[in-house]
Amino acid sequence: MNRISVVGLGKLGLPLAVSLASKGFQVVGVDIDERKVRAINNGISPVSETNLHETLTRFKDSIVATLDYDYALRNSDVTFVFTNTPSNPDGSYSTRQLESACREIGKVLRDKNVFHVVIIMSTVLPLTCEETLKPILEEQSKKKCGVDFGLCHTPEFVALGSVIHDFLNPDFFLIGESDPKSGRIVENIYRKISDSKIVRTSIVNAELAKIAINCFLTTKISFANTLGEVCEKLPNANANTVTSILGLDHRINAGCLNAGLGFGGPCFPRDNKAFNFLAKQLSCQSWLAEATDKVNAIQVDKVVEKVKSRLKGKGTVAVLGLSYKPNTETVEASQSLEIAKKLSGLGYKVKVYDPQAMNEAKLILGDNVVYCNSLQQCVENTGLCIVATPWKEFKHLKVSVPVINCWNIKK
Repeated sequence: MNRISVVGLGKLGLPLAVSLASKGFQVVGVDIDERKVRAINNGISPVSETNLHETLTRFKDSIVATLDYDYALRNSDVTFVFTNTPSNPDGSYSTRQLESACREIGKVLRDKNVFHVVIIMSTVLPLTCEETLKPILEEQSKKKCGVDFGLCHTPEFVALGSVIHDFLNPDFFLIGESDPKSGRIVENIYRKISDSKIVRTSIVNAELAKIAINCFLTTKISFANTLGEVCEKLPNANANTVTSILGLDHRINAGCLNAGLGFGGPCFPRDNKAFNFLAKQLSCQSWLAEATDKVNAIQVDKVVEKVKSRLKGKGTVAVLGLSYKPNTETVEASQSLEIAKKLSGLGYKVKVYDPQAMNEAKLILGDNVVYCNSLQQCVENTGLCIVATPWKEFKHLKVSVPVINCWNIKK
C-alpha cells in the first residue's frame, strides 16, 4: 500500500507526510487551512521544523495537499490522522477536532469498496478509539470496523526540532490494532521506513503507553532537578556529574536526566496531567505524577530567587532563550518565557533573545520586555545573564557579569 493520506498538516502532521514521501510513498495531505494547502503545493513549508522545507522541496512530486477529504481518501489506501487534541481544564484531552475528522473520513468510506485503514496518531486517553472514534466511523460509513475497514492507534514519540529524524529513526514503532489485518498493513508501511523494532498490541495498550512514557520521562526530569538542588547545597557536588553516573546504570539510562529547568512544550506537561486525570477517573492514586508536577512548578521560582539574591535592586537582566527547548520556535509551557515574565512583573528591566522564538514570544510577553536581535545586543549593559534555553550559540557566552546557567552548558 504505497498511497497514503495524512489528515492534519501542522507541526507534526506535515513532517510525517514529508517523511513518508521521502520513503517512496505517494502522499495526499488534508487540512482545513487553505493557506497551508496552497503553501505546501507551492513547495513551501508553512511550519518551521528542522529539515522540513528542504525535504518538502526535494520530494514535492510525491506529496500534494488538499482541502477535500473525498479526493484524499479515494487516492489512498490508509489514512494517518494527526489533528490536535488540546487539553481540557480538567487535564483530559479535547477530541473535538479528531471527532470531526473521523466524521469526514467515515462519510467517504461509505462509498469506498476496498479495505481502508484509519490510523490515529493524535494523543488520546485510553478507550477513546474504541468508545468514541470507532462508533463515529461506523455510523458515518455504515460499515463494520475490523471487517470493512481497519482502525489503528500508532502514537508518535518525537520531539519538536527533530521531528523528521525521530519519525524515520524511532526506538520502536507502536501499533495498536483493531484487527490483525489492519496491524499487518501498518507494520508493512513501517518496515519500509526503518528496521526499528515493531510492537503490535491492542489499541487501549497503545493509548495508555503513549501517555505513560511521557509521564515517566517527566518523573525523571523532576528527579534530576531535585538532585540538582541537593547538589547546590553540598560542597564540591556537581549535578551533571552525578546524573551522568546514574545514566551509566542500564536500568536507568541517561535520557531526561539533565538537571536544569523544568519540562515544558506541547506534550510533557499535558500528558502528565492527563495521566493524573486518568488515574482519578479510575479511582487510583498517582502520587508520583502529582509530585512530578509540583517539583516542575517550582523551578521558575528557584531561578527568580537566585536573581533576587545576586542582583541587588531592580537592575537589568538578560534572559537567553525563550523556547521550551533548543531547535524550535515553540514557547508553549516554556519555563524560560515564564522566568522573563515573572522578572518583568517584579520590576526588573528584562532583555530577551532567542535564535528562533522571538515572534512567538512577543505574542505572550507583549511590551513588557526588550527584544534583542542578537546575543551580543542582549548581554550588553546588563547586571546579570540567565542561560534559560541551552542553544548551542550560548555555549560561547563571554560576559563580566554574574551568569545563572540553568543547564550548565559548556563549550
